[in-house]
Amino acid sequence: MKLDFLKTFEYFVGVPDSLLSAVCNYLMDTYGIDEKHHIIAANEGNAVGLAAGYHLATGKVPVVYLQNSGEGNIINPIASLLNDEVYAIPCLFLIGWRGKPGVQDEPQHVFQGKITNDLLKDLDIEYFIISRETTEKEVESKLKEFKKLFDKGKQAAFVIEKGAIEYENKIKYSNGNTMLREEIIEHIVKVSGEDMIVSTTGKASRELFEIREKNNQSHGFDFLTVGSMGHSSSIAMGVASQCPEKKVWILDGDGALLMHMGSMAVLGASNLDNIVHIVLNNSAHESVGGAPTVVGQIDVVEIAKACGYKNTMSANNFVELDNALGKAKDSREKSFIEVKCAIGARENLGRPTTTAKENKEAFMDKLEQI
Repeated sequence: MKLDFLKTFEYFVGVPDSLLSAVCNYLMDTYGIDEKHHIIAANEGNAVGLAAGYHLATGKVPVVYLQNSGEGNIINPIASLLNDEVYAIPCLFLIGWRGKPGVQDEPQHVFQGKITNDLLKDLDIEYFIISRETTEKEVESKLKEFKKLFDKGKQAAFVIEKGAIEYENKIKYSNGNTMLREEIIEHIVKVSGEDMIVSTTGKASRELFEIREKNNQSHGFDFLTVGSMGHSSSIAMGVASQCPEKKVWILDGDGALLMHMGSMAVLGASNLDNIVHIVLNNSAHESVGGAPTVVGQIDVVEIAKACGYKNTMSANNFVELDNALGKAKDSREKSFIEVKCAIGARENLGRPTTTAKENKEAFMDKLEQI
């Protein structure tokens, strides 16, 4: 199904999703990043706030797009801001339905997929499922019904299944960085030795798993945060606070860092000295298509320094990377390293062959052993 129904709207904000790649490509092709028409938000709650501001300024209906994993981030601003018993701010949500019951998906999406539509019901949001069989006329008809809800200050959602929508133009994303993320992680693994690593969701964790396989190393050194985008540093802080004699390394992404950046302040202000926080910065939401983040436009090293990290460094090449890793390894102070990396991964990149629970148990066992 094509995206002609979106032409009736003028403002879009959200967090990229692989199931909504057609929407993301359409918006980037039509508007790029343009504060007046299209913004890629830090997180889904941020997107709802921006959408509310747009409505207050124009009286028009905004569109918020997200993966269903982001529903948790929109619950509070919907219930306490948009809802018709509060400010009655209309909004159309486009939600990618990962983990739909009966469809094979990654473990972090399974439960979320089961409760996706129940959450919308609880939030008093009428929804319509768009599948491969849905016609444009059906969507247009449903949108007319939604507009009656919008006039009452209510919200509505299109829940979109995999492969249900299409856009003919594909956008190719790149940056000027040269280091590949997988090679960067190989350097980190070599220097970290038998320290513990907490890695972020997406391709970084997949690459870390395959590096351990290639090196015949234990996966118990690593906690792979396959979901919970933006929370790896908090998980690592919780581990480090209870294991002060063990060094804990964080493999973070720029999109994940941005999503819950407040955790940097909590970690930076702490008295922990056994943390190395590494941000693999390709300025993109690569794991869901490559749409840009704003992290390429801000100085995350200065932000880390202001938050209280003692050693703050940035690496643009492998010489700088190895120097920064060596300094962090030897230091007994909290370290932060930004690593500028290219967009891209191996086409044959696999996924962890162990379950999430097996990963958890192996990580806990290793913590007790070392």
